[in-house]
Amino acid sequence: MAIDTHAHFIPQAMLEDLRNRISDFPNIDLVEQSGSFQLAFAGGSPSRPIMGRLRETEDRNAWMKQNGLDVQITGGWVDAFGNQLPADEGAEWARYCNKWLIKTCGMGSGIIPLAILPTQSGKHAAEVMQDALDDGFKGFMIGAQTKGVGGTLDDPDLDPFWTKAHETGAVILVHPVFDASDPRVLDFDMVNAVSRINDQTIALARILFTGHLTKYSGAKVIASTGGAALPYALGRLIRNFKAHPGKYSDPREGFSQLYFDSIVFEPEVLDFLVARVGAERVLLGSDWPFPIGDLEPCEVVKKSSLSLNSKARVLETNAQTLFGL
Repeated sequence: MAIDTHAHFIPQAMLEDLRNRISDFPNIDLVEQSGSFQLAFAGGSPSRPIMGRLRETEDRNAWMKQNGLDVQITGGWVDAFGNQLPADEGAEWARYCNKWLIKTCGMGSGIIPLAILPTQSGKHAAEVMQDALDDGFKGFMIGAQTKGVGGTLDDPDLDPFWTKAHETGAVILVHPVFDASDPRVLDFDMVNAVSRINDQTIALARILFTGHLTKYSGAKVIASTGGAALPYALGRLIRNFKAHPGKYSDPREGFSQLYFDSIVFEPEVLDFLVARVGAERVLLGSDWPFPIGDLEPCEVVKKSSLSLNSKARVLETNAQTLFGL
């Protein structure tokens, strides 16, 4: 068995239902043209088109079979989380999306959904988290920027969210957002290639320096994209901590509690990551269906220098343990 723990899904049936329910969400626009769907939130520009393979399961199932994946643990799509919305509407949008995710990813589908949360409000995020856990969700996917573009994971307003995650032992996959606000990344498709790595590194470094992962140690946080630059740059963060004694938490303590996905593409880099964090902290990931993802996710594990036991951990055992499968 192999378990992909990082993928994305927006059910086609949800978008079709939304046509008739859009009035329930006054700050959301559904843009549909020639079979293409886009979403716009709070008067902002429409999202990138929701590609067909993000909406359907036929290609997904064929790809999983081809790549030896028995189970896929999939979140929604960060661009469609609606974290730009007013808090009350954002909470209702999250509940609506979660209802369709749990409905579409039924028994025997091989797809296990991760719930979305209205992280624009810690109070609302905590309430929706409890609802999702009651409905049987195994975990959550949230954006590294908590208000669409903008907002940090260490915002004191999010304390109720972190408290609930700690108390319930929630699994939370942190995913970088599509942030094109730095004009230097607009060339060479670097929003995906570089900007997301920067976004993820900053978001996670902040909660290392604030001590969130030790204060809320019951929460199980997955740093997607292989932890971005953190495994490589941890020494620099430690140096910053030592250079300013008494001001920040020791980043080593929080870093030791993170989990990581395997989306690093090169076997030598996966070897480094496992040596850095331990084989029990790395899980298989693909980022399906996006081209920037690893669409042959098992290969980097098979071609690595890891022991057979460590490969089994990355491919299967760690996900079984973490998500209680």
